[in-house]
Amino acid sequence: MAASGRALTGSAPIFAALGDETRLGLVARLCTGGPQSIAGLTAGSEVTRQAVTKHLLVLAHAGLVHSERRGRETRWELEPDRLDVARRDLDLISEQWSKRLDALARHLDSMGAAERRRHDRGASGSPRAPRRGRSR
Repeated sequence: MAASGRALTGSAPIFAALGDETRLGLVARLCTGGPQSIAGLTAGSEVTRQAVTKHLLVLAHAGLVHSERRGRETRWELEPDRLDVARRDLDLISEQWSKRLDALARHLDSMGAAERRRHDRGASGSPRAPRRGRSR
């Protein structure tokens, strides 16, 4: 069953959000470091807290992260289920491409075999004698 554009539109916001290097880095940090505050996510980075907050809001809008307020601190956490949605869609697309490429390879192989048979038989249909040199 081919993946239609309509079936994949649920993943479009995920891929759009992950298409930014800073946001992709934030997702990676949340994957490895678990829930973190803005201060934790900006530590060791040249990105400002304000910029990180804006990027986290984009990720939240795509459903990739959510925040939880604890006292004065807000901690951000990854939503792994949304990454699974994107992974499944990429797997589906990859499978479709593999099938198409396999079909193309089979087609080209069959064309190559037919061309070799025609070449071996020559125009008359009988096997062609090997060439000995160039004629002028």
